[in-house]
Amino acid sequence: MSQITEKSPQHCAKKKLVNISKHQKKLLYTFTTFILSILLLIILVWFILLPTKPEFALKDADIYQLTLSGSHLLNSSIQITFLSVNPNQKVGIYYDEIQVYASYKGQQITLDSSVAPFYQEHKDHNLISTVLVATELPVDPSFSSQMSRDQMAGRLFLNFKANGQLRWKVGTWVSSRYRFNVNCVSVLPFGSSAPAGPLTSTKVSRCLTTI
Repeated sequence: MSQITEKSPQHCAKKKLVNISKHQKKLLYTFTTFILSILLLIILVWFILLPTKPEFALKDADIYQLTLSGSHLLNSSIQITFLSVNPNQKVGIYYDEIQVYASYKGQQITLDSSVAPFYQEHKDHNLISTVLVATELPVDPSFSSQMSRDQMAGRLFLNFKANGQLRWKVGTWVSSRYRFNVNCVSVLPFGSSAPAGPLTSTKVSRCLTTI
C-alpha cells in the first residue's frame, strides 16, 4: 500500500500565505512610526501656535454712482479700501482668492470684484483697494422706495462683503485652504444735508470675519 503524503487543507492554506520576513516587518513599523510622528508634530505645533483669524476693517468708501435706469435696473460705482491685519506672532497667511461686492438691505448692488492673491507676514497689515461697479443690474422693485426712506432719514447703510480662501503658513509647512467671509457695515451721509460730490465714509469700521 502506498504512503499518503497529501497534507491537510489547513496546511495547504498556510503554505499559500505570503510570508513577511522580520526585516520587512521592522521596516514597516519604522515607516509607520515615522509618519505618525510627523503627523503628531504638525498637530502639536498647530495647537501650540493656534492661528488667529485675520482682522479686517473698512477704511473708507466713496460712492460715485447709485442710480436706477428704468424701474429696477441699477447702475453703481463704488470705491472702497479695506485694512487687512494678521494678528499672529508666528503664522503667515496666504490669501489665494478674495471676491468683494456691495449689498443694500440684502440685495447685491455691484458685481463681484477680484483681489489679486498676496501673502501676509506675521503681525503685518495691508491695504486692499478695489472698485465695485454694476451696469443695469436687476434689483428688487422696492429698491427705489427703500432708498427714498433712507434719504429722508439722512443716512445710507451699505454692506461690503468679501469671500475667499486662505492658507496658514508655519515655518515651511502650509495648511490646506480654508474659506473665510468678511462683512463690513458702512454708514454714509445721505439726503439734502449730504455734501456735494460722491458720498464718502471715512470712518474706520471693524468688520466681522468668519472662517
